Amino acid sequence: MSQTNQLVTGDEAGELAASVAADPLAPVRAAIRAPGGYGKSTLLAELRSCFRHAGVPVLNVEEALADAPRSREAVILVDDAHRLPGGHLERLVDLAVDEQARLIVAYRPWPASPALTELAGILERTHPAVLLRPLDRAGIVGRAAALLGDVLPEGEPPAGLVELLDEQTGGVQRYVDRVLRAVRQAQLGTRLKAPFQVPQAAVTQFQPELDRLDPEVYRLLLGKAVAPGLDTELLTALLGLDVDTAWELMDGARATGMLDRGGALLPIAQRAITALSPAERRLSVQRQLIEAQRARGGPVLALVRPLLGTGAGGRSIAAAFEQAGDEALAESPHLAAELYAAAIAAGAPAAVLAGRRAQAAGLSGDFDTALRLADGVVAGADEADRAQAAKVAGMVLAHRGLLGPSAELYRWSGSASAAAFAVIGLLGTGQLAEAERMLAEGRHSGPPVLATSAAAQMARGVYQSVTDGAATALATLTRASSMLEPVGQAELLPDTPAALAALVALHCGEFVVADSVLARAISAKMGGTLAVRRHRLLQAWGAMLRGETVAAREKLAEASGTPGALEPRDALVAAALRVGIARRESDLGALRDAWEQAREAAVRHPADLFSLLPLGELAVAAARLGGQDRLAPHLAEAEALLDQLGNPPLWEASLRWNRMHAAIVSEQLDEAEPHAAALTAVADGHPYFAVLAAAARGWLNVLTGNIDPGEVEAAARGLHGAGLSWDGPRLAGQAAIRTADRKGMLRLLDCARTLGGKTARPSGEGPSRGDQRDTLHTEPPRGSVHTLSEREREVAELVVDGFTYKEIGQRLFISAKTVEYHVARMRQRFGCSSRSDLLAHLRLLVGPRPAS
Repeated sequence: MSQTNQLVTGDEAGELAASVAADPLAPVRAAIRAPGGYGKSTLLAELRSCFRHAGVPVLNVEEALADAPRSREAVILVDDAHRLPGGHLERLVDLAVDEQARLIVAYRPWPASPALTELAGILERTHPAVLLRPLDRAGIVGRAAALLGDVLPEGEPPAGLVELLDEQTGGVQRYVDRVLRAVRQAQLGTRLKAPFQVPQAAVTQFQPELDRLDPEVYRLLLGKAVAPGLDTELLTALLGLDVDTAWELMDGARATGMLDRGGALLPIAQRAITALSPAERRLSVQRQLIEAQRARGGPVLALVRPLLGTGAGGRSIAAAFEQAGDEALAESPHLAAELYAAAIAAGAPAAVLAGRRAQAAGLSGDFDTALRLADGVVAGADEADRAQAAKVAGMVLAHRGLLGPSAELYRWSGSASAAAFAVIGLLGTGQLAEAERMLAEGRHSGPPVLATSAAAQMARGVYQSVTDGAATALATLTRASSMLEPVGQAELLPDTPAALAALVALHCGEFVVADSVLARAISAKMGGTLAVRRHRLLQAWGAMLRGETVAAREKLAEASGTPGALEPRDALVAAALRVGIARRESDLGALRDAWEQAREAAVRHPADLFSLLPLGELAVAAARLGGQDRLAPHLAEAEALLDQLGNPPLWEASLRWNRMHAAIVSEQLDEAEPHAAALTAVADGHPYFAVLAAAARGWLNVLTGNIDPGEVEAAARGLHGAGLSWDGPRLAGQAAIRTADRKGMLRLLDCARTLGGKTARPSGEGPSRGDQRDTLHTEPPRGSVHTLSEREREVAELVVDGFTYKEIGQRLFISAKTVEYHVARMRQRFGCSSRSDLLAHLRLLVGPRPAS
């Protein structure tokens, strides 16, 4: 009875086997009940072996009924009793009433004739029914060891094979054995190795089982195979079955062993039924299900999706593909596009679906297809579709940085939401008067649904950002974003209210608000997959402004990893982010590389209100690399745009701050002063603007050498407190390098290190300005050539990393001359004859450096 334990079929089977093994001559009457494939025949075979080993004759049902006297001396083992004729079952009932009989009957729970029910009842009076169950993982391992023992690596079945068997077969012994034998045959002559999959041979062996199925049970199983997403109640209703018939057929389906405990087809059975059923029969069931579902007004996506790629056609199928496309549009625009294309292939008019195909292409990021389809519809005659197509085209052009043409298309479209998006485009390109006119008209067409109301709030919020205070605009846009969160996933938006709210927040230093509104938008999937990239790029921008370059780089990588090429608007932001991160990390090589990419991105994207942050960042990089002339036209466009809008403080301040920095990098005081003055003029508009204005004055004083340590420290701490954690210590550090007041220098140096997260050094170790030496460093003991002071180690690490003396000075808040002095002293002490010798020596001292 060694195999019985491998079946792991339940306590009843073990008890029956144990009792037979203990006394094979004792009377025994038992029923074994289980669906097909659960191991009834295997258990009977083992019992037969046990009886014969004890010398007990074993008869099958035909032998027993043909020789009644002999049957009284033998044990009768009956398999598949559910298939026996009624007369055979009645005679077995007569045998079963004999208390001295030895009769064991195995059967499926369906079909259950009255005679079989009576026989089972008699047998169960003396012995509980043996109920077989699927194999658990241990049982599967046992079967694999029994059937594949000689080809198993290290004698144990691989975990991947066990998982495959468990997942595909549900532990049904017949299917477990079937797959194992097919795997063995497929890898004949070799040691078993991954990857594992169900061989086709195991699937084709289902054919005899399918051929023996009751026709109505087969139809139900086929319905489950082609529509796995439907629950049984709905499936049976769509198949036109009444309740009693449906329950009867479900009992029949469960008895096959092809269903799991929840009533779903086992994966291997679904594959077999789908692959082995005649195509016309399969399509007939699918058509019936689809037509019944459409007639009752239910969703058809789960029913129609399996038809993709099958070539199925006809009017009803085309209509089903169209309906399924509409259902898929919100959650999966890629799938919707496939379904619309299938509808056309099945016979639906292409013109009718062109507008929706354009929308699906737009939502899935296939902008070229969206524009092509939308343009064709706009040139057509159907007014409703033309309006929708114009909105699609307007959305695409906005993502490509062409706000002017986008606004025209939205205005032409005519709906309330399109009018709101037109206002945003007009404001973004400096057309304030026209935007005010459209807002005054207050176009209203269609019901005031959430999407339309949110669009109106977006337009109002952008208008307020130009004409009112930053706080008012931010509140309006944040409310618009909250309003759109429940319904915004399938909306075609030129920009999301979350992105616009974040832009306003970034322009006025409200970094926490920006992070919050963007995180909520990402969680709500606002704007679909298209907007995720934009939201992550803006998250990265906020992190960069705060000096968190590692987090900024991670968010940038997440955004860049989104499938599809970056459209011009996102490409500009991404390029400027790379520039800004490299600048803040003083990585001149990365800065040069990023600048080359950024120049191309800037050429492709006209200056507009919503691109001022990346444009300002590029202005600083251009000054750092001597490329101001290449960016001058874009900056002139931005200046003209702001003039047209009346120089709104919210949008002007950040650009002025960056342009002032560009002038400072070039050490051009005459160019820096107008921008500092402009910041002073808007200082009363928002606390953040006041911080920028104070810091601008501090930078001008640094340039002129007229440094008030207290004033500069206050400005630096103001920047840090406003969230500009990189800018604050940089201002204090540069002021410390340039001041002639040693006490003030030490004060500013301490401030820079504190704000930058560094521990302040002892007061006797401050840097000197100009080309004076840092003579207060303590010299290491003579002969300790492998010892570096703390400051020397900092310098050495940055030298090994490839930074210039000037860049090292900026990082450590010391002058380039002081850096040069440290390097020269180390070179002399180590006896290095060349710079390459020094670098080799320093690499040994500071160890391997992490890749940036």
